[in-house]
Amino acid sequence: MQRIIRIVNGITRMPAWRMAVPVNFELDDGENIAIVGRNASGKSLFVDIITNRHPLILKDPEYDFFPSKKSLISDNIKYITFKDSYGESDGTYYLQQRWNHHDIDEGTPTAGELLDQAYCLLGEDSEERRHLKAHLYDLFQVGHLLDKYIIFLSSGELRKFQLIKTLFANPRVLIIDNPFIGLDAETRDQLKQLLSVLSRERALQIIIVLAKSDEIPDFITHVVEVENMVVKPKIPIQEYLANVKSYPEHLLSDDKRRAILDIPYKDVEYHSDEIVKMNNTTIRYGQRTIIKDLNWTVRNGEHWVLSGQNGAGKSTLLSLVCADNPQGYACDIELFGNPRGSGESIWDIKKHIGYVSPEMHRAYRYDIASIRIVASGLKDSVGLYAKPDETEYEKCRYWMDIFGIADLAERPFLKLSDGEQRLVLLARAFVKDPELLILDEPFHGLDIRNRLMVTEIIETFCERKNKTMIFVSHYMDELPKCIDHSITLQRIV
Repeated sequence: MQRIIRIVNGITRMPAWRMAVPVNFELDDGENIAIVGRNASGKSLFVDIITNRHPLILKDPEYDFFPSKKSLISDNIKYITFKDSYGESDGTYYLQQRWNHHDIDEGTPTAGELLDQAYCLLGEDSEERRHLKAHLYDLFQVGHLLDKYIIFLSSGELRKFQLIKTLFANPRVLIIDNPFIGLDAETRDQLKQLLSVLSRERALQIIIVLAKSDEIPDFITHVVEVENMVVKPKIPIQEYLANVKSYPEHLLSDDKRRAILDIPYKDVEYHSDEIVKMNNTTIRYGQRTIIKDLNWTVRNGEHWVLSGQNGAGKSTLLSLVCADNPQGYACDIELFGNPRGSGESIWDIKKHIGYVSPEMHRAYRYDIASIRIVASGLKDSVGLYAKPDETEYEKCRYWMDIFGIADLAERPFLKLSDGEQRLVLLARAFVKDPELLILDEPFHGLDIRNRLMVTEIIETFCERKNKTMIFVSHYMDELPKCIDHSITLQRIV
């Protein structure tokens, strides 16, 4: 049997990139592998060794990419990292940019134009490649997003864009980091089907890296678990599934639960009956209608789930609630009982809202101490431009401890794993004890244990008085038990 990748006693030259023990790994023809493990277990470092990004001492990895005629490792192994930086952005990106179309420069290519450029650069045109392109476009149903700018794609739409662009290259090995986050149920099923078909019909081996290890697709043949910076031996999928770990019903300690319930209420809080009220709200960008004639009222103490297909307008709707979308001033919207445009500032609104979202994670490219990221939630800023006092830092340490990341306080944010970054941003959302909690796909990148823990934190927080929540998820089986209302948006075509 052809051995495509072989690593024997792999030790990286740079000590900072080393696993706890030497790495041994083999990928054979016909195998598709899931790399699983807890947040910060070393999965990404392991992939960097597979792709030869971190050179080894003594002996390099061995590769046999036949029948591919391409010689470079980078041409034969393609690695899509679905970090929560979400897509291709540069240093000019800011949180509200997606809602400000006037900031788009003339000549900026659309998603369709960028895909066409990638298609042309990655090989000569042929009937086979044209068929692949048409097949990918049809299967992922991307016709409606080809004329959009990248900055305006939803997180799920960005997944589709990146996958299509990478598959144009016809790699021998495709490594995908958390491929299913941000995708609605229909698109997740489509992606699993596509990858299964590609692995059968083409000379393509697939490796997926999963924090959500309960979502291993059927085409996976083997599993490699990474635990505490140790790469365990490859085992058949059936053996892994027969020995999956279970977790206790309650992961939040009684002390932490009581600490959340006993948080003193603030002297200055909104106590309006209606937290959000939208009357015949419509949002358009050019000829495209995102939201049409929406009537929606969220009352004090209600806990809503907001769902819908990728591109249905969920993030756009939340941008109105968070006062990030300038079109909000032209709509009949009331927040905390006050009509928009009646004199309140954006900051008057934001100081009562705790918020985490894919867009926020994308905007946080600041390599500062994680506790300063949490502290920015007290200032409603992306980045920290005003120095917190010790009392404020104490609140940050409190919430970092609640989320189990107290030891990360001084660690630079960009040096953390994706899951650790998400926990930091969740602590940021809770740090000011907001009256309105907006959690847009909060479990992205979290392993099973952390998802269960965060769910308990959310449920406990919502037991308190004057706490309202809007929760966005594509996984209806992961909703907190406190959810008592729902709204589903339909994509307008």
